[in-house]
Amino acid sequence: MTTTYALLLRGINVSGHRRLPMPELRELLEGLGHRDVRTYLQSGNAVFTTDASASEAALATTVEQAIEERFGFTCACLVRDGAYLSAVADACPFPAADLEGKQLHAVYYSAPVTPDRFAAVDPEAFAPEAFALGDRVTYLYTPDGLGRSKLAEAVLRPSLTKDLVATARNWNTVRKLVELTAGA
Repeated sequence: MTTTYALLLRGINVSGHRRLPMPELRELLEGLGHRDVRTYLQSGNAVFTTDASASEAALATTVEQAIEERFGFTCACLVRDGAYLSAVADACPFPAADLEGKQLHAVYYSAPVTPDRFAAVDPEAFAPEAFALGDRVTYLYTPDGLGRSKLAEAVLRPSLTKDLVATARNWNTVRKLVELTAGA
């Protein structure tokens, strides 16, 4: 059985640090035996198809090890199948169709997150910004963008995300990854 996955890399190609060219990422993924490899943007998004019966976590670990061996730095990765990505998009509690893609974000996590993890974050203090929890994801509505968001700072604080891999994508990227994993 083949499955199409999205690979989400955390913190690469930011301000010239931890540089990972997308053609080389595609080559690396193909070298691991994956097919139909495509990348999206320079910020660490790839889509691939594989026959592997490995879990998403095992696939991510294999890619992390290969990146460290080839490029000499560690890079946390998440792997999610197309059905999951589509379910995340469908479950968005915000009116995604009415918002600009950079006003809405999905923060994907390596494990489920529960409301108690974010109990110290007072949503009212950040209005009109807002967040909602989903299945291994937090939806962030940031009308002025993620870069200016005080709520994003609070929700992504290392003390709240410790022991997790967390990586954010704007809604334009969320939509594109759903499209790429569905159309494979």
